[in-house]
This record gives sequence, C-alpha cells and structure tokens, in this order.
Amino acid sequence: MRATTVCLSRGFWARSLDEFKRLSNIAFNLEGIKGPSGPLPLHDFHQAERLKECKVMSDADMGGFSKAALDHIPSSYDNPNGHAHFHGSISTALPPNRPEIQRSGYAGWRTLDRPPTIFGRAVWNIDMYTYLGMRIKSDGRAYLVNVQTESVVPTDLHQHRLFAKRPGEWETVYIKWNDFVRTNHGFVVEPQTEMLRQKVRSIGVGLTDRVPGVFDLFVERIWATNNPREGEGEDKHALEVKEGQLKNKQGRHINWSDK
Repeated sequence: MRATTVCLSRGFWARSLDEFKRLSNIAFNLEGIKGPSGPLPLHDFHQAERLKECKVMSDADMGGFSKAALDHIPSSYDNPNGHAHFHGSISTALPPNRPEIQRSGYAGWRTLDRPPTIFGRAVWNIDMYTYLGMRIKSDGRAYLVNVQTESVVPTDLHQHRLFAKRPGEWETVYIKWNDFVRTNHGFVVEPQTEMLRQKVRSIGVGLTDRVPGVFDLFVERIWATNNPREGEGEDKHALEVKEGQLKNKQGRHINWSDK
C-alpha cells in the first residue's frame, strides 16, 4: 500500500504537527473543563498570502453582471495592519441567454475548506466560545456573515447581519454564535437546528441586498472569543432590532438584533 501524495507532502505533516500542538495545549491547560484560555483565530489578512485561502463569488459565475474582487492592503492611513478590501459593484440585470435564472445581484467571499491533517478534515471547533469577532470598515451596506458547517445538507448556511455602527471607520463587531440563523438559498429553514459548532468548515461575507451600485468592505481579522471587549473602538449603543433581507417561507422578514 503506497502513501498518497497528500500524506507525503511537507505541508500535510506540518499541518498535522500544528494540530497536534493545538490539541495538546487544550489538554494540558484543561480548557475542556476550565474553558479556553484566549481567543481562537479563525482568519486574518495580515499577509497577502492569506487571500489564497479564500474564494470570491458573484452572480457573474452564472452569467450575471455583478463584479467582485478581494485585494490585499499592506497598510493604510487608518490601519497599520494588513487587511483585505472586498469591493466591486452589484447589478440586478439578468443574463439574456439564461431564461432559467430569474434573480441576480450577489457578491461574496468565503474561506476555502482547510487542508486535511493526520487527524482528518481540519475544521474549527468554536463550541467553547460565545461570540464571533470581526475587525472591519464598512460602507454601511447590508452584508451578511456566512458560516458553513459539516451539515447534513451541504447547501445550508448559518447567517447573521454584519451591523456596522460607524460606516467609514474601523470598528470591532461581535455577534453571538447562538444568534445565527440557518438558511438555504437565501431562505430561512424551518425547523431551525442549532449550528454544529464543533465542525465549522468556512466563514465569509456576502452581499445580497440587490441594490445596484458599488460596495466596499475592509476586513482585517476574524476570531472566536468569550470577551466582547478585546477589540478596539467598540461602540456601546443600546440594543436595536433591525429588519434584514432574509425571509421565512411565509414571506415575513427576519428581525436581527445588532448585539
């Protein structure tokens, strides 16, 4: 029996060693009993190479006319750290030669599935964490955070509005993992089931408001945490309920809490 190419690759064993160290650290620190000792990094764009671990999508993939790009910014006047610039334009024009397509106007990006290790498929276990943290600068459009897990239904997503309280400025946004809504192809799935938090495959951001025009979103890093005061510049506005663009099967809009 010959070893497969992936098992012989240096990257495979390096990833396996990193995963072994991570699991050993959890065991030695008794994090399963006492809780995690710090935040769990999910993704960052401090280095340009991290863009290779992401996939950009838009309705142009099926013949639409929206445009989307994800570029690396080494530093800027208002942020010395490397970050990503998700930008482009939304068009709701339908492809003329695809009569089966009745809806367009979408752009997004997500992290790629992580490469395997000797322990199997690499996933994130965020079960011990309460919040998703994101360091962003938004244009104020109605972006959605998309989380994909090892779900029985591969096309299921868990989504939540990405509320920016200070558009045009860097800010840290926190979302409770329990507040994500299970959806499929843009509609809320009933009955709702809890996110499989032990097996998170990917995370990303989408724009589906179908408002024609340009968009700009900057993202520095994403992490899981139990401390909603780790980031800089956190606003402390009162709880506010807003209406998002997601609908349930009865056609009613889903109300989102911004905290």
